[in-house]
Amino acid sequence: MSFDLPTRFRRLRRTEALRDLVRETVVTRNDLVLPLFVNEAISEPVEVASMPGVFNWPESSMEEQVKRAWDNGIKAVILFGVTEHKDASGSDSLKDDGLMARMLRRARAAVPGMVVIADNCFCEYTDHGHCGVLKNGDVDQSGVVDNDATLANLQQQAVVAAAAGADLVAPSGMMDGMVEAMREALDEHGFDQVGIMAYASKFASSFYGPFRDAVDSTFKGNRRTYQMDYANGREAIAEALQDEIEGADILMVKPGLAYLDVLARLRDATDKPLAVYQVSGEYSMIKHAAAAGAIDEKAIVLETLTAFKRAGSDLILTYYANEAAHWL
Repeated sequence: MSFDLPTRFRRLRRTEALRDLVRETVVTRNDLVLPLFVNEAISEPVEVASMPGVFNWPESSMEEQVKRAWDNGIKAVILFGVTEHKDASGSDSLKDDGLMARMLRRARAAVPGMVVIADNCFCEYTDHGHCGVLKNGDVDQSGVVDNDATLANLQQQAVVAAAAGADLVAPSGMMDGMVEAMREALDEHGFDQVGIMAYASKFASSFYGPFRDAVDSTFKGNRRTYQMDYANGREAIAEALQDEIEGADILMVKPGLAYLDVLARLRDATDKPLAVYQVSGEYSMIKHAAAAGAIDEKAIVLETLTAFKRAGSDLILTYYANEAAHWL
């Protein structure tokens, strides 16, 4: 039996070559950003227990890891410091000889052509694990972060990062006015060519758990007073567009897979480049499911990366960057 169908979508799915010819969304190595954890207290790589295949790297191996990424075709890395010198304000990240500055200089020297991104937050550098200065000391660590005091510190941190060689600074603490404050400080110090990749729509998510293991966080409580309520989509767009007004060059949605709707809506609302972060919990779920034989790891990773691109992202921050670069 045959039906007279004027349209048959399967005609263009018949062979692999036909499917390749009409494919709408393509992920390339140019889309990938590799996060690297740099730990000043170790001399050998230490695997993150909750993130199989992801390591804390000693400072001495920074050059090797950046070169490895470049050789794999990856054009950008974002650096996270794991410091022994934590205090209430995260002051180590404000010093020219602190870990943040040192690892940025190493990455810049290793591969001059690499896009080097500084994660500009304080959670890795504070003894309480929150993303800024706690209001009035906040000794019970309930998470009342002093927005404007943190902005002043972000200005210092951005200038230190730029002086150390960062191409992009990436504020992730979800402080009101963070992009405007950092742009002002960078411009005043002659770093008008250093860009800002804002964690513009960053949600208070349960997907971040393994990251806290990676950076040896002493965090207690939650970040709901400053990170976004995951139930709010309209607010997420407003947050991102405010960062655009304040001078952000790239806008990010974080986490990734559970927020594809936000990413797609933001793509319709702006012409700015968009980034998405496939966060630690997303990575670990895939890894553990693959280890259990429940899924095909490579297939799932490539499918999720394609979903990010299809929803509107231009950059994808993923711990799978090195593996995906080979698979692509």
